[in-house]
Amino acid sequence: MFRRAILFSFAWLPALSAAHIELVAGGGDAQPGAPPLALRLVEPFGVEYDTAGNWYIVELAGNRLIKVTPRGETSLLASSELKEPHGIAITREGRLFIADTHNNRVGLITLRSNALTSFAGTGTPGYSGDGGPANAAAFRGVFAIALDPAQRNLYIADLSNRRIRRIDLSSNLVTTAAGNGGKGVPTDGSMAAESPLTDPRAVAADSHGNIYVLERGGNALRRVDPNGRIRTLIAPGQFTPNLNGPKHLCTDRQGRVIIADAENNLVRLYDPANGSLRPLAGTGKPGITVVANDPLRTELNRPHGVTLAPDGALIISDSYNHRILRLTGY
Repeated sequence: MFRRAILFSFAWLPALSAAHIELVAGGGDAQPGAPPLALRLVEPFGVEYDTAGNWYIVELAGNRLIKVTPRGETSLLASSELKEPHGIAITREGRLFIADTHNNRVGLITLRSNALTSFAGTGTPGYSGDGGPANAAAFRGVFAIALDPAQRNLYIADLSNRRIRRIDLSSNLVTTAAGNGGKGVPTDGSMAAESPLTDPRAVAADSHGNIYVLERGGNALRRVDPNGRIRTLIAPGQFTPNLNGPKHLCTDRQGRVIIADAENNLVRLYDPANGSLRPLAGTGKPGITVVANDPLRTELNRPHGVTLAPDGALIISDSYNHRILRLTGY
């Protein structure tokens, strides 16, 4: 049974007292090699950090992977080989995985060499390979990837197959964590791998062994517990406004779930402890204005990506404004 709807009217919400939002990349006309704020980004999506403090931006429409050093130096790492990449994940050992969406694969860059190779997927769309090696498995649209906090597993939102796939990074073997390929709403408490999904667009994992599945067309958030059972946390009609074409999610240090609610032009926070959902940034209408001390009066335009920085700041890929924002104090 769903909880009673919680109504939000964004106009009257007070500013988050300690919150601060700022532009950290994009907004210019320059190519990589220029400072971050001078860059011309083209629909940025994924952002991740390595242990040296470098951060990386992957562009959905630009088909580029851009590196930014702590000193603000930028460079191009990959471009023509990618086909509408949606996300990246980086291990502590310096392996950078790319959700190379319409190449139907997960790419790999070893940061010591910066060479791009194929890690998972044959490149031909399909569904096969469970129980076998990742490079022999078939995927159909790799729309998001995420590491678990221990970095033992890489999770893949295999969207067109309506499944969440899992790669054990010690063996490189593939299994299915959620979805049976059918389209539908899973029954609460059922086994996730035996249940239908609507359209799993993004995936994240927390330190308790839970897997969160975000559905774009289903406008829903679901959770797979460590025993493999699935439950719906957010569904249409439960909150106002409903999720509307959400594209990405991450978990923060408190185990809360942050959602890029793209078509609502919002970034929202779901707290599993009490079932609440509240806005973190955005007015609900598309726009470009940044109000540094008031994220709820800062305008977004179809934000597609959210990432937690090493210091706990939230990084927002404000995709249709072609920029990256940094939110603190939320």
